[in-house]
Amino acid sequence: MRAPRIFAAFAVSALAAIGLTACSTADDTRPTIVVSTNILGDVVEELVGDQAQVVTLMKPNADPHSFEISAQEAATLRSADLLVSNGLGLEEGLQQHLDAADAVPAFVAGDVVEVLDYSEGDAAGMPDSHFWTDPERMIDVVDAIEPVLAEIDGIDAEALDETVEDYRGELQALDAEMTDAFATIPDERRALVTNHHVFGYLAERFDFDIVGAVIPGGTTLAAPSASDLADLVDAIDETGVPAIFAESSSPDRLVQALASEANVQVEVIELYTESLTGPDEGAPDYLTMMRINTERITTGLTS
Repeated sequence: MRAPRIFAAFAVSALAAIGLTACSTADDTRPTIVVSTNILGDVVEELVGDQAQVVTLMKPNADPHSFEISAQEAATLRSADLLVSNGLGLEEGLQQHLDAADAVPAFVAGDVVEVLDYSEGDAAGMPDSHFWTDPERMIDVVDAIEPVLAEIDGIDAEALDETVEDYRGELQALDAEMTDAFATIPDERRALVTNHHVFGYLAERFDFDIVGAVIPGGTTLAAPSASDLADLVDAIDETGVPAIFAESSSPDRLVQALASEANVQVEVIELYTESLTGPDEGAPDYLTMMRINTERITTGLTS
């Protein structure tokens, strides 16, 4: 199942690199589904298989808060059979285009999950957009989008039901694996420090504490103040966390500086949190991304 999907993702990326999109194939009569982020793009591809053209706007290793699209991609978005987005304020740089496509049938994943609010920083009280760090909530998204996909002309509902059932099973297996792995972390080490607040859903689902974030808000476009860093250093000293985590889509310079300023032995570990990678890199799909992060968090907090 993995290899055909990775090849398809690579093919779409190659076309985009030369200024084309999947829907530019004149003799391809399949419906077009445009997806904002590459995490959701991967999930939608798994569900529809070759029944539709899936055009993912966000390139590998991009920042979902700030990525931009071309005029041609914007035109593709406005002519799609379905537009799938994350919502909850994640796609900040894309929002104007999403708003302009109000005539296109849309599915917003953030509308179908139980939403948490940020608990601290400038975004305190605002909805947290990073629901995918909890695989149970991704199952909620899959369950909610299936009837929407089934209504698209050209998609066979029975075939869709089979692929959805298969992928739901994979998500359930992922959830069980994460539960078992995180259970090996001692209670006193179940604390997370990251670039910014991206693990609220994971923390609630698997019983972690969020000690803090270098960027005290829900977006990588924010910047920490000197007092923010000082407070975080104090928290690290008090909890004695053995590792802090840097996101692959954001520079880890601030995290490295924080580790140095804390004057303790704190390992800086890279995670894949907001973007998938290219097919030959570490996290080409959602399931792989979550498994790698689980292994790195578990190892970092138990070593």
